[in-house]
Amino acid sequence: MTPGLRPLIAGNWKMNTLVREAVDLAKAVVAGSGSVKAELLVCPPFPYVAGLAGMLAGSTVAVGAQDCHARDKGAHTGDVAATMLRDCGATHVILGHSERRADHGETDAMVKAKASAALAAGLVPIVCVGETLAQREAGQALEVVHGQIAGSLPEGFVAAGGVVAYEPVWAIGTGKTPTEEDIAAVHAAMRAQVGAATRLLYGGSMKPGNAAAILALPNVDGGLIGGAALVAADFLAIAKAAG
Repeated sequence: MTPGLRPLIAGNWKMNTLVREAVDLAKAVVAGSGSVKAELLVCPPFPYVAGLAGMLAGSTVAVGAQDCHARDKGAHTGDVAATMLRDCGATHVILGHSERRADHGETDAMVKAKASAALAAGLVPIVCVGETLAQREAGQALEVVHGQIAGSLPEGFVAAGGVVAYEPVWAIGTGKTPTEEDIAAVHAAMRAQVGAATRLLYGGSMKPGNAAAILALPNVDGGLIGGAALVAADFLAIAKAAG
């Protein structure tokens, strides 16, 4: 953890849950959040953002989204503007996730434009960075992450409280995690690049069994949780491990 920064535990539900499941999961997270000191965030699929934001209003659990468009309106069928998300009650938005970069061809420049839109709409962008297995094996992990941060963070990102999440691509949903030394090295490099005021999250197969050790590392200020976020007890256990 970084002194002075409140940890953030964010759940990325990805393309999972139907309405009843989403409501039940959100209710269970709120019900167990009383003793959690970390900031809690759930990021459901787009159709549920408004409903859950209304349902969780007044609780200690915030609601975010998983992506946004770089424009605030226009002929962009199927896309969602940051202004729309804010109007629905979202407070955060995940951007540049490796699944978006890989499946939708998103570049650093595209992520930067989306992050700018999020900031303009009053959302906190959570920008994801991370290397592939081939890049890590080639010794390029720090170089890749540095380049993604340099290319993806717009002006004003740090001052507005933007968040950076390190997710090694090869560890997402695979059950594999880097060594604690590897995580610490990447987070130290990110800290040197973005400064002391920016929260740095770790994502990539974080679960109750390894959360405490990872969250205790220097410069790890929380987690961006995937699969474990779909089980309220697991998500809350990770959050409690944050202190």
